[in-house]
Amino acid sequence: MGATVIVQAGGGLSALPDRELVSLGGRTALSCTLERARRIPGAELVVCAVPDDREHDLVAEEAADCAVMVVRGPAADPLGLVSQAAREAGADTVVRITSQCPVIDPIIAGGVLGLLTDANADYASNTMPAKFPHGLDCEAFSALLLDEADRKADTLAERRSVTGWMRRHPGLTRANLTGPGGGLEHLRWTLETPEDAAFLQALFSELGSKALTATAAEMAALCLRRPDLSELNADRVDYARLVSPERASVETRPMRFPFAA
Repeated sequence: MGATVIVQAGGGLSALPDRELVSLGGRTALSCTLERARRIPGAELVVCAVPDDREHDLVAEEAADCAVMVVRGPAADPLGLVSQAAREAGADTVVRITSQCPVIDPIIAGGVLGLLTDANADYASNTMPAKFPHGLDCEAFSALLLDEADRKADTLAERRSVTGWMRRHPGLTRANLTGPGGGLEHLRWTLETPEDAAFLQALFSELGSKALTATAAEMAALCLRRPDLSELNADRVDYARLVSPERASVETRPMRFPFAA
């Protein structure tokens, strides 16, 4: 069986209410995320995990309109929500991304999924260390490990972060698909603030019909040619993410972005 991609909606603190419903190139941000998630190599099923409070009802409706499986679960327990989604989907292997990643690169996400097997790892990501633009973040792990985390994670921080227990628990093998770095990790392609929305709307406008299929390398190249685009949300760069001490025990060589060299 192929992997189950769980797109987690809601969760975390956001300065942008209804961020999943922001319009990007005539589609909602959630629709863009789900469309890209469908193209992750090795993915068999896409599930949208949505908090069960009323404020996320429209998000759940939008996900259903995108013809993906929708699972509603506890708004106050993101780890419980994602674990519930994996159980209801009958997942064996999970790829987790969040709904604030409307330009997630399917090939990079597929690389994280492949690394999980290739490195014989318990957990794989592309943020240990974070060397990709922010907004390409992806994780892969077994449903069994997710269930264990759900049973054993007992701090509020671990339950809110979903994978905090996996990223820190001793005895687990963690692998990292390393990004190109070179300053590209300072680019912010996530959707959490009004400034992020302004940037992504400008990016989609520039990409036009290629917005849903552009690769990370192509988007990085555009940002380098047009620094005015990245300036729209440059004040929102998450520097704590860049200096995090978390490191995987297995790290690949940096992935090259040939069009952004």
